[in-house]
Amino acid sequence: MKILLVCSSGGHFKALQQLQPFWQDHDCTWVTFRTGTTEVFLKDAKVAWAYSPTNRNLPNLVRNLGLAVKVLRQEQPDLILSTGAGVAVPFLILGKLWGSNTVFIESVTRVSSLSLSARLALPFLSVIYVHWPRLKARYPQAELVTIPEAS
Repeated sequence: MKILLVCSSGGHFKALQQLQPFWQDHDCTWVTFRTGTTEVFLKDAKVAWAYSPTNRNLPNLVRNLGLAVKVLRQEQPDLILSTGAGVAVPFLILGKLWGSNTVFIESVTRVSSLSLSARLALPFLSVIYVHWPRLKARYPQAELVTIPEAS
């Protein structure tokens, strides 16, 4: 399976890294921001470096939309998996329109409302995972996943 892993750097990147047991045996391409951490972790990976910042930055939204067209045409992923944030939106929307399955894993910090990125991408998602019953109640189409408590 071809998987496109799309996220911003920082906590979103860390969350997607933690899912490595799921994606490690597949043909993966990353889309994220170039930072010291992402460069080190992805030194041997296929990567398309996205344009940052994305918050309230129209030029970078346009650049990332162009990047999404290029990467999606080139990779033709079966699955686009994202933990957010804004950089993921054009990839998820275009990916769904072009036949990919699209999965968004909302941040565990989102307790009562979805992030802006999740709300924008929601109509184009195959699945959205949330971590809190309160959020699942508000968005019945979401799938609830809980984090086991440490013992």
